[in-house]
Amino acid sequence: MEPIKNTLLLFSKLPEVGLVKTRLTVLKDGMFAPETAAALYQAMLLDVADIILAAFNKLEARYPGEVFELVTSTAPAKNLEAMGALFAEAGFEDERLRFATDAGVSFDEHYNDAFAQCFAAGTDLILSMGADMPALTEGDVIRGFDALHELRDAERGGIVLAPDQEMGVSIIGWTRETDFDHTGVFYNPYGLTVLPAYIEKAQSLGLPARYLPPVPDVDTMADLRHNITLVQALRYCAPFDGTMPPRRTAQMLKDMGCDQVRVSPNNLIDPRSIIDG
Repeated sequence: MEPIKNTLLLFSKLPEVGLVKTRLTVLKDGMFAPETAAALYQAMLLDVADIILAAFNKLEARYPGEVFELVTSTAPAKNLEAMGALFAEAGFEDERLRFATDAGVSFDEHYNDAFAQCFAAGTDLILSMGADMPALTEGDVIRGFDALHELRDAERGGIVLAPDQEMGVSIIGWTRETDFDHTGVFYNPYGLTVLPAYIEKAQSLGLPARYLPPVPDVDTMADLRHNITLVQALRYCAPFDGTMPPRRTAQMLKDMGCDQVRVSPNNLIDPRSIIDG
C-alpha cells in the first residue's frame, strides 16, 4: 500500500515589480514604490514556505510513514524556472519542495487545474493557501492537515477552510474522495464573496466542513497595518512558542520603516462617566 500523500499547494506569483501587491503602491492607493511592494511580497513568500516546511517536520513525527510535499504553483508557465531559481538563491534545498504551473481563463479554473494536477500525481489530502500571509504559523498548517486526516474517514470526504479578514478564505482544502471544486467560488454568479460561496456549495452537496482559525493576508494598506502588529507579536513570541517567526518579512518591514504601527488619539469612545464616577 502506498503511503498517504499530503500536499500543501502554495499559490504564488513571481515577485515582479509592478505586478504584485499593487494596492500597496503609488500605482493604486498605497504609499510604497512598486519595487518595495515586490520585495515585501518576496519576503512573505519565502517566510510562508519556511514556516510550512517547519510544520512538516512536526507533522511527519505525528503521522509517521506519510509523505508531505510543498508544491509552489505559479502562472504563467514561463515564470516556472524563475520561481525555482528564486527559492534556490534563497537557500532552499528541501527535497519536499517542488514547483508547478497552473492554467485557466479564470481564478476558479487556475485553482481547479492545480488541484487536479496534485490528485493526478497521487495526492490524498490537499491544503492550499496564498503566499501573502506573514502571520501564518506552523500551528495553522498542522491544524489544517489534522482536520483533513479526520475527514478521510467521512464517506464522501469533506472540506477544511480558514477565513481571511475580508469575507474570503486564506486556507482551503479537501480529500481525494471529495467531489468538490472551485467553480463558481471566486467568480460567483450570485454575488457571494468567497467564504460564503464555499460554504453554500458544500452545503448544497451535503459535505462536511471543518472551520480553521482565520489567517489574514495582505492586500491593502489596512491589511498591512494589521499584519505589521501580528508580525511584531509573532517575532517576540516565537522563542517561547518554539515556532519559526516570519523573519524575512520582519526585517523587510524594519527596512521599510514600518515595523511598528502607531495611531493618533481620538474621541471615538463610549462615554464612561457613569462607570468611572
